[in-house]
Amino acid sequence: MDTLAQLQAMGITLPSPAYLIGSLLFGLLGFAAWKRGRKLVRPSLTWGGVALMVYPYAVENTVLLWLVGAGLSAWLVSRWK
Repeated sequence: MDTLAQLQAMGITLPSPAYLIGSLLFGLLGFAAWKRGRKLVRPSLTWGGVALMVYPYAVENTVLLWLVGAGLSAWLVSRWK
């Protein structure tokens, strides 16, 4: 039997490639911000990095993932200095 068809019959769908790429990209950016925030003792960078790494677990919509990720990334860039 086709495993993918069985998963879809149970209501489980796989994420799109755009979602996977966005999740990976924003996770890496979040990790870099978290690491820099810990090194410079800047809580805004540290917690912003954590938010950027964690939020893909709560968002299912690909467009929303990219919009929130772009917004959080822009906010972190403004705090990067």
